[in-house]
Amino acid sequence: MKQLWRTAAIILALNFCALGMAQAQKPVPPYAKWGRLAVERTKQKYPKANVVDYLHIGREIKGADEVEKFKLWLKEGKKEFGVYVTIEFDPKTDQVKRIILMKTPR
Repeated sequence: MKQLWRTAAIILALNFCALGMAQAQKPVPPYAKWGRLAVERTKQKYPKANVVDYLHIGREIKGADEVEKFKLWLKEGKKEFGVYVTIEFDPKTDQVKRIILMKTPR
């Protein structure tokens, strides 16, 4: 009988752990879709490079529009470099107004 109670307790504990892990997943940040677009456009411009790292710099308000800024770190062969990506968009419609990619000097 004790063995049955131990087994039931272990199963119950595992269920609580699984439930806690499922709830612990972080929500998707509001800049995620713009980050995917930044990576996509960077890969289009530098198709032979791999994206090594990604940083969301922040969001700014520019008149009626908003601007998301990212920095991506790329590696192409033995060469590594950064690319700043600026995405300007209308926050009401999510229509992209402009995307600027600027390679870092070093």
